[in-house]
This record gives sequence, structure tokens and C-alpha cells, in this order.
Amino acid sequence: MKQSEIKELSVEELKGKSAEYKKQYADLKMAHSVTPLENPLLIRKVRKTVARLATELTKRELQ
Repeated sequence: MKQSEIKELSVEELKGKSAEYKKQYADLKMAHSVTPLENPLLIRKVRKTVARLATELTKRELQ
């Protein structure tokens, strides 16, 4: 998810997407620990998306 897409979301949508991506990240990590993923770079992509969502939420709370 790109930063420009994240900025367009509402606070409630950000919270929902954040929870969704955190679950996906946990699932990917678990699957990768059991058997190596075909594309392990997907873990990094999801982790960065979680960080982008958290940053935008924090930014909006401080305003």
C-alpha cells in the first residue's frame, strides 16, 4: 500500500487496515518459520506497510 493511498483513508479505515496487515504479517512469519516462503520479501513489504499505517495514525492523533 502506497503512502498516497494511506493518506486518503479515514482514521477508522486506518485502524482496520492496520489490524488486517498485522494479522497478515503474523501469518506470514509463522508460515515462513514452518516452511520457507516462495517470496520471503513479501514479509518485508507487509512489515513496512504496517509501519506506514502506524505512522499515519500517530500523525493524525498528534494533530
